[in-house]
Amino acid sequence: MDTSVRPLTRAEALRRGYTDKQLWGPRFQRLFQGVYLPAGEPVTILQRARAALMIAPDGSYASHHTAAALWGAVAPETLETHISVPEPDLTRSVRRGLAAHRADPRFRAVSHRGLPVATPATVFLQMAMVAPDLVELVVLGDSLVKAGRTTPDELVEVAKAWDGKGARRARRAAGLVRSGVDSAMESRLRMLIVLAGYPEPVVNVIIRRENGDWRVRLDLSYPHLKLILEYDGWQHRLDRNQWSSDLKRREWLESQGWRVVVINSDAFYGEPVETLMRIREAMVDRGQRRLPLRPPAVWVRQFVKPVRTKVATGGVIDPASAT
Repeated sequence: MDTSVRPLTRAEALRRGYTDKQLWGPRFQRLFQGVYLPAGEPVTILQRARAALMIAPDGSYASHHTAAALWGAVAPETLETHISVPEPDLTRSVRRGLAAHRADPRFRAVSHRGLPVATPATVFLQMAMVAPDLVELVVLGDSLVKAGRTTPDELVEVAKAWDGKGARRARRAAGLVRSGVDSAMESRLRMLIVLAGYPEPVVNVIIRRENGDWRVRLDLSYPHLKLILEYDGWQHRLDRNQWSSDLKRREWLESQGWRVVVINSDAFYGEPVETLMRIREAMVDRGQRRLPLRPPAVWVRQFVKPVRTKVATGGVIDPASAT
């Protein structure tokens, strides 16, 4: 149950007896022009979405990046709150910190967390229209599936039916969305491999004990090669217990004949070509044949560019902040 304090419009605050001097003082924080929240109250994505819709025309709804976060998904970095607004009223919603998009009549909104929000499938298509990054669109799709908001099959179907802006990108990304992906970096690592023209690794392989009990789960692997690809995030090294557990787990896997290739953020973002070559060498060493010698242009566009390093510093909407 949401127990947070709701934002106040200036008109409502004045009716309650507050003055403009009080609204502009230390007792309140301004979310948008004409909308305030008591000082000390956490400013979450949910609160910003509420505030935006309080001053938006009737028929508006949370959309794009903001809707993705409200559904518990991972969206590209943004400093703005995104809403979709009926076209005749679009100019009324031009305010600092607020991105107002024309509401496409073909898109749907539903009630979610007390607000009108674009459906998960709609969010996927909206982001295909405004975000040219294929990899991050797959990250969004994987995370929507992980959050239980949609399925890969549903995204394929809606993308197939969509004929608007970004349709080609939506169809390609939807075809690359998978179930069972646990993190955005797993999605990105999978795309580093797949877009290079390499065979797709299997997601979430379970190794069981002799009695059938669960023993180890492999995020990305090639079971026929006994090759595992793991992304090692900074949190694994900061948590000593987790780090120790990871080392023991890898030692056991290697004792069973598996090879583990560990990739961290420095390698992924700073050395994408070298990282791909490490993976290629490991696959060839394990018996894989007929791998491309060079990645295609789509891989270069997605991974060999400075802008992607922004994500390495946490440049994504954190679903937890939407609570």
